[in-house]
Amino acid sequence: EVQLVESGGGLVQAGGSLRLSCAVSGFTDDDFGIGWFRQAPGQEREAVSCFTTSDDEIYYKDSVKGRFTISRDNAKNTVYLQMNSLKPEDTAVYYCAADVFGDSEWYNDQELIDYWGRGTQVTVSS
Repeated sequence: EVQLVESGGGLVQAGGSLRLSCAVSGFTDDDFGIGWFRQAPGQEREAVSCFTTSDDEIYYKDSVKGRFTISRDNAKNTVYLQMNSLKPEDTAVYYCAADVFGDSEWYNDQELIDYWGRGTQVTVSS
């Protein structure tokens, strides 16, 4: 059974940093798409940063480019999202998600994504 468990959320002042972690279990290899999504109150869930299966494509939402960095440690089965220069508009529940196929732009159709974590709250105060 695949499980994704997020951690690292919290309350931070604008300009601060947080690092989110997603502990991944249940996959038999490292060949899957994985990434971070977020949902702010009253808004739709959106992709923030994602790896494709081959890792030759890394997606970043325009508003986080230059501030957020996604990385993965396959030895630890963990994916990270380093978030710097946080803004109040980054406030949301952040979800880790994984897709078995994870091909190009897998993150654009959330209904087809195979696995989701339960989320971690990130709150940025002004």
